[in-house]
Amino acid sequence: MQNRRTERGSFFPPFWRLDSHYPLIDFHQDFDLKEAEDVELRAEGQYNVKLDGKLITGYPTRLTVPAGKHRLNIKVYNQANVPAVFVRGKTIGTDGKWLVTYEDKEWIDASGKVSDQSGTTWLTAGSWNFDEAQALPSAFKLKTEPRRAAKVTRNADGSMLVDFGRETFGYVRLHGLQGQGPATLYFGESKEEALSVEGCETLERMDVNQSQKADKLTTLTKAFRFVNIRPEKGVTLDSVSMLYEYAPVTERGRFSCSDEQLNKIWDVAAYTMHLNTREFFIDGIKRDRWVWSGDAYQSYLMNYYLYFDTPTVQRTTFALRGKDPVTSHVNTIMDYTFYWFIGIYDAYQYTGDKTVVQQLYPRMQSLMDYCLSRRNKDGYMEGLAGDWVFIDWADGLSKKGEVSFEQLLLCRSLESMALCANLVNDQAGAQKYQQLATDLKAKIFATYWNPAKGALVHSRVNGQPTENVTRYANMFSIFFGYLSPEQQQQVKKSVLLNPQVAKITTPYMRFYELEALCALGEQPYVLQEMKAYWGGMLGEGATAFWEEYDPSKKGTEHLSMYGRPFGKSLCHAWGASPIYLLGKYYLGVKPLSAGYATYEVVPTLGGLQWMEGSVPTPQGDIAVRATTKELKVKGTTGTGVLRFKSKSSPKCKGAKIEAKGNGNYELPLEKGKEYVVTYQAV
Repeated sequence: MQNRRTERGSFFPPFWRLDSHYPLIDFHQDFDLKEAEDVELRAEGQYNVKLDGKLITGYPTRLTVPAGKHRLNIKVYNQANVPAVFVRGKTIGTDGKWLVTYEDKEWIDASGKVSDQSGTTWLTAGSWNFDEAQALPSAFKLKTEPRRAAKVTRNADGSMLVDFGRETFGYVRLHGLQGQGPATLYFGESKEEALSVEGCETLERMDVNQSQKADKLTTLTKAFRFVNIRPEKGVTLDSVSMLYEYAPVTERGRFSCSDEQLNKIWDVAAYTMHLNTREFFIDGIKRDRWVWSGDAYQSYLMNYYLYFDTPTVQRTTFALRGKDPVTSHVNTIMDYTFYWFIGIYDAYQYTGDKTVVQQLYPRMQSLMDYCLSRRNKDGYMEGLAGDWVFIDWADGLSKKGEVSFEQLLLCRSLESMALCANLVNDQAGAQKYQQLATDLKAKIFATYWNPAKGALVHSRVNGQPTENVTRYANMFSIFFGYLSPEQQQQVKKSVLLNPQVAKITTPYMRFYELEALCALGEQPYVLQEMKAYWGGMLGEGATAFWEEYDPSKKGTEHLSMYGRPFGKSLCHAWGASPIYLLGKYYLGVKPLSAGYATYEVVPTLGGLQWMEGSVPTPQGDIAVRATTKELKVKGTTGTGVLRFKSKSSPKCKGAKIEAKGNGNYELPLEKGKEYVVTYQAV
């Protein structure tokens, strides 16, 4: 997956360590059968089979398991592909309940008895929808479907410019290709890029040797809206189509409202997210096509409000971490390591599933040990050799010294470690990590909080805090809950609503800036900012949301980045953040305990006349509709609470609303029951 990037036809691999799979895996499951059962067996690789510890000769493809309690082991070796098994019987199957180990420590003692006293660690096997013996995981490909071009412009020299109408991804199919010689396809997310044979980021060269007309497909998937096809003399073709490639995910989250521009923003954000959801959550479909931790963390949050597709979250989390020993930060980026920690506890909070925490906790410990070992003498994180302190793409952003933003993320990571330690019953670890977090938080505010500026300053250099104030640490400190109410108001005024503080031009950090403002109850302001920023991209012709958007730029300036005329990604996962903002802070749905066992709904119109939608959860959806006079809520899971403000005394038939003072009200929500509240919006 990480090695599909090309630049102008050249292979372009990632620059961090890539770990391969474990080649030898032992799978097992215990069964208690009421009657004997015939079982079909397959494995991808060389394998042996044991029933109750007894080796069965050869490579059995069928097996009878007697009635009663039994253990079935299948040990698979495969250096080329990930070891995999397929088992199917009447009740026995490869159903996600199997356990695996890649370090089998069984041994045979002098009496010939098999012992397992040396500490073999068993983990839960990965599984997916490979429900036929012939469906080998190594042969997996995403689904495709044919799409026609929206417009084709033919030129006198035989070349053609094909427009597919909007940003898309997949293979290009040339129909009726005939002749002998080369043909080159120049791909573009914009018309200008496709027409720039010297400057476009991606291309593919075909060698044509067809005496009769035939169809031909490009060899690699690409991102494009436009394709400039230039056959050399002697090569002709009739027409062009594409195979659109996509992940089989279901869109469960919905949002619509009284503002048509905001509806369009939701639709384009959902399409952007769909394009960047593949085997893993990737950053963008044109350029990197890599799994970046900072991008993935945002994709996880958007996913919880659009798909609730936990397998893709899990695959991405495992892929990012890789194997021990730790030799660098995730993606080599310090802040991306911290997002990885935070994302694991977030996943538990949304899904209620401890499995990933239990499996990854040892690797969380080793990665945190690595981070803590790289603190300086004053206990702060500072970029060392091999570290990339990223934060954001921003001109003139200093990365020198001890940046407050990095300390803040480390503090949150330590808190996440403490919470995860509790989940795996590591009480000593929980106490250690929580104490480290508490001490670090106190030190952060003692060092970086500037009362005169009403903000955290950006960094400390040579032992002295700087005077520079940026948005990053300040906005994260709000939704991390690190500020007092007084400090929150100071930060809102002196940083978030202060035009003198350098503006953010990436959707990546606009995500967090607007989340901080939503957390402060500034939904009317955020609504206008979303309309101006994401609506601004739509006004520039965007059909998916971009990696960066600076409203002060004009025309083709919007296409350039990294010193290249078409370097910018025009379909970037972090551009889809309105999905999360609208689901969490307008529909107002979020879990209060793991897996939505308890949850809250705090609908906030923010200037809209009405809105409605649904938020997915592990056990079903929570539907919300709000107008200025009526609220409707129905949850299919857990126990909820509806919180809202009203100018007049609200009413709900068959339910008791509790007044909390100052126009605030609460209504308990039972599973499966629809509540209709009449009220007067504040």
